[in-house]
Amino acid sequence: MIADTATPPRLSRRFSVAPMMDWTDRHCRFFLRQLSSQALLYTEMVTTGALLHGEAERFLRYNDCEHPLALQLGGSNPAELAACARLAEQHGYDEVNLNVGCPSDRVQNNMIGACLMGHPQLVADCVKAMQDAVSIPVTVKHRIGINGRDSYAELCDFVGTVRDAGCTSFTVHARIAILEGLSPKENREVPPLRYEVAAQLKQDFPELEIILNGGIKTLEECQQHLQTFDGVMLGREAYHNPYLLAQVDQLLFGQPGPVISRAEALARMRPYIEQHIADGGVMHHITRHVLGLAQGFSGARRFRQLLSVDVHKVKDPLALLDQAGELLVGR
Repeated sequence: MIADTATPPRLSRRFSVAPMMDWTDRHCRFFLRQLSSQALLYTEMVTTGALLHGEAERFLRYNDCEHPLALQLGGSNPAELAACARLAEQHGYDEVNLNVGCPSDRVQNNMIGACLMGHPQLVADCVKAMQDAVSIPVTVKHRIGINGRDSYAELCDFVGTVRDAGCTSFTVHARIAILEGLSPKENREVPPLRYEVAAQLKQDFPELEIILNGGIKTLEECQQHLQTFDGVMLGREAYHNPYLLAQVDQLLFGQPGPVISRAEALARMRPYIEQHIADGGVMHHITRHVLGLAQGFSGARRFRQLLSVDVHKVKDPLALLDQAGELLVGR
C-alpha cells in the first residue's frame, strides 16, 4: 500500500462501483478514485480459498487513496469467511461484502454466489460468523431470486433470515439469476430488470439499507432511484463510461468544487503508471482500464488504439501515454 496522508471520506453507500471480475482490480480502482473521492469502490470477488491458501497479500494489496474501499468475498464456510473478514480488517478495508449474486457454474460448484440464495440460513450463519470476527461492516450483495426460488415471499425469507443474523445493508441486483443454461454475461442481460421488486423490499424492510444495482446508466437515473433507495451501485456503465464518475461528488454528494477534466484525470495517472513500470510492470495493466475515458467524442478510436494496441509496440510507453493525453485536451 502507498501511504496517503489525506483523511479518506467516510464510508457511504449512496453511490458505489460494483465488484467486477477481471475489471475492478487495484489499478482500475486507483483510476476511478481520480474521478470521484466519494464513491465506494469494491474489489473483484476474492474467494476464501485464494486468501487462505494462496497469495493473500497479492489479492489484498491496494493504494491508500482507494478508500472508501470494500473487499468482496466468495465462500460459504462460516469459519473460513470469518478468517478472511479478519484479514480484510487487518489490511484496513472499510467493509467486507459477501457475494450471493454470481451465477457462474464454476462458483456454484463451490457453493459460492447466487446459489446461496437457496440456503438463507447458511448465509445468515456466514454473516454472523463474519460479524463476530470483525468490527467493520459486513454486507451482502444478492439477486432478487434464482430460478426455482424466485417468488417475492422467498426473497423476503432470504433477506429476513440474513437480517436476523445482524446484516443491515443489502445490495440488490434487481434480476433473478438463472443457474443453468445461461452464462454470467447472459445473466446480466437476459433476466428482466425488476426495480419494483427491490422497491417493495425497501418498503417492507424500511429499517434496512437497500442499495439498487442493475442496468443503471446515468446519474439522472441515479438521482431518480435515490428517491426510493438508500444507494445506487453501477457496474458495467461505470467501467465503460468512467467519466460519469467525475460528476458524482457534486451531483450525488453535494460536494463543491470544479469537475475534473478527462485530460487531468489521465495526467494524474502518469506518476502511478511510471512507478508501476519502474517496479517491473507493463503500462497496459493500467491503461486497459482507462480506454472508456474518451467515450463519446471524435478521437476516441485513436485514443483506444494508442493505449490498447500501439502500447505493445513501443519502447517508451510513457511517451505514448502523453500522446493519448493530448487527444483529451479541452475535453
